[in-house]
Amino acid sequence: MRGAPVGENGFRAQEIDTSKPHPARIYDYLLGGKDNYEVDRQAGEQLVAAAPEARIGVRANRAFLRRAVRHVVGTGVRQILDIGTGLPTSPNVHETALEVASDIRVAYVDNDPIVHSHAGALLSAEGTTGIVLADLRDPRAILEAPDVRAVIDFDEPVALLLVAVLHFLADADKPQEIIATLRDALAPGSHLILSHATGDFADRSGAAAVYRKATASMNLRTRTEIERFFDGFELLDPGVAQVPFWRPDTPPPPRSHEIGFFGGVARKSG
Repeated sequence: MRGAPVGENGFRAQEIDTSKPHPARIYDYLLGGKDNYEVDRQAGEQLVAAAPEARIGVRANRAFLRRAVRHVVGTGVRQILDIGTGLPTSPNVHETALEVASDIRVAYVDNDPIVHSHAGALLSAEGTTGIVLADLRDPRAILEAPDVRAVIDFDEPVALLLVAVLHFLADADKPQEIIATLRDALAPGSHLILSHATGDFADRSGAAAVYRKATASMNLRTRTEIERFFDGFELLDPGVAQVPFWRPDTPPPPRSHEIGFFGGVARKSG
């Protein structure tokens, strides 16, 4: 199989909008990455002022992603469809997966044109990593994209990653229907890795206000609402948990009980 960067419908780097903060670039800044602009750094600092645990929260979410990917790849899954991947802050998904197995194929999907500008850095020489410019709101377009199909064989188990992306969809976008469309395309033995921001532990209206000035607003949901996104899958222990407490391999960081991210991993049975 052969991967390919975004095709002729993609965007050039000079078309990237730097007039408003972008959630992916804010996230990159909070992770300590370099692929962000002053407007994103300002928004990141405003976010930390509104939610002091925000920086450790995004780092705990990244650590959850790495643990979840290592677990799923360890069960034998060798294909990953990462939707809403954001910027390739290292260690990224395919780097993490390669720690466990060498025969990994990854299709990255994001709606931010800046991802296209980094496509060359992400694509492996063997052609086992593809990048597609597409939007989660149109899941069928993702499933049918030639550059996804070039990397992912949907007749075999896939790890579907929806990490820190669904909270940028409003209820009107029908996120549960979107997940159902993606789930129905997956073979038995596939896994869903999902994390989502919540306001269950503190008033985070100030943090949400920061994103209202960005290119995408944040929609905080409760644990019960987030658990519904796993319908049709079998949740693995410990179920939906705050991300530092999902199968931790190191002591959780300080203030972990304040971190406003839930995460979970689930399997699609046959």
